[in-house]
Amino acid sequence: MSLLQTRPQLPAVTLVAVTGVALAATLEALRASLAQADFAEVLLLSDRPPPSKEPGISWRQIEPIRSRDDYSRFMLRGLVEHIRTPHALCVQWDGYVLDGSAWDPAFLEYDYVGASWPHFHDDHNVGNGGFSLRSRRVLEASRELPLDPPLIEDVIICRRCRPDLERQGIRFAPEAVASRFSYERMPPRGDEFGFHGSFNLVRLLPADQALRLIRSLEPELLARSERWELLGWALRRGRFAFALEMLRRLA
Repeated sequence: MSLLQTRPQLPAVTLVAVTGVALAATLEALRASLAQADFAEVLLLSDRPPPSKEPGISWRQIEPIRSRDDYSRFMLRGLVEHIRTPHALCVQWDGYVLDGSAWDPAFLEYDYVGASWPHFHDDHNVGNGGFSLRSRRVLEASRELPLDPPLIEDVIICRRCRPDLERQGIRFAPEAVASRFSYERMPPRGDEFGFHGSFNLVRLLPADQALRLIRSLEPELLARSERWELLGWALRRGRFAFALEMLRRLA
């Protein structure tokens, strides 16, 4: 099968990344996604411009994102102002499109699609926002959601406020669809469209590239629990330079 047959054309989808940190790694995530699919528009929303002009990627300046709360607030209140298409594919530095041929047009039947959360055992376990497909309908509805702490935007949308959103007609993908769309904390099936999570990203990259990426990140970007998780992963695989970097960041 040719690349033209497997590479999806997504004129109804804007590829977008919102960040105030990990700018170089975020650009890599956008490039990786662009290598797998064509989008109506590709946006980098940040207070800082990219180090050089990126073909196919438009930078738009926004207010600084200095914390996870700032990020969640922007995703809930500000993102919709930048999206002109019916859907937005939201990516982060540690989550992007893996396999364009895994795209399913049925994903567009839903207002929110993200990897399922295995630690929740109810009907509200979809899903992760770090790599997620969102309709303009849910972006607009998100502007009215409460900003009460803890301010975690995907949890607010997909768990705390999901019943209210569903009463408005917002459709969340079922777990079976979400598992084909992306993986995060579930073992990968091997046929997903994308993924999210630093703990998954380092498994996908060659050792030297993974180490360079981690060294490029701001000191406090990774949560402490992520640093411990990555340290254990590196030690089990004999990635001692990577493990030393994690120890330095834990110190």
